[in-house]
Amino acid sequence: MPISSFYHQIFFTNILRVLDERRMTQEELAERSGVSTSFISDLANGRANPSLRTMEAIAVALETALPTLLESTDLDREALNELAGGKPLQSLPQGYQRVSAILTDYQAFLVEEWDEVNRKRLREQASLKKKATVR
Repeated sequence: MPISSFYHQIFFTNILRVLDERRMTQEELAERSGVSTSFISDLANGRANPSLRTMEAIAVALETALPTLLESTDLDREALNELAGGKPLQSLPQGYQRVSAILTDYQAFLVEEWDEVNRKRLREQASLKKKATVR
């Protein structure tokens, strides 16, 4: 499966999840986003190929950040690897992983603090690696 199909799968799975969480219909999403009901239906059934502009309109209508709709998923690692053609997708160094979770406000605060520390650490490691390559 091409990588773009992988992200489309995650995108429409997340759309369906958010619609369910908000008790919102596909018709309401179509009305709020300015995207046709038939396209929303095709998207929910994995038959549409949305442009970046369409994805952004849907994200705005769902009051959800677009990267969240593209990166976060309730699919387990095995299902994600299967979608990626049996090859694990790894954009983070070994020992790090992205997770999706439902948290209390306090738990989310702690996770955001940890995220900030780890992102800073990864930026520093990348900077050191880049400097070592230049020499």
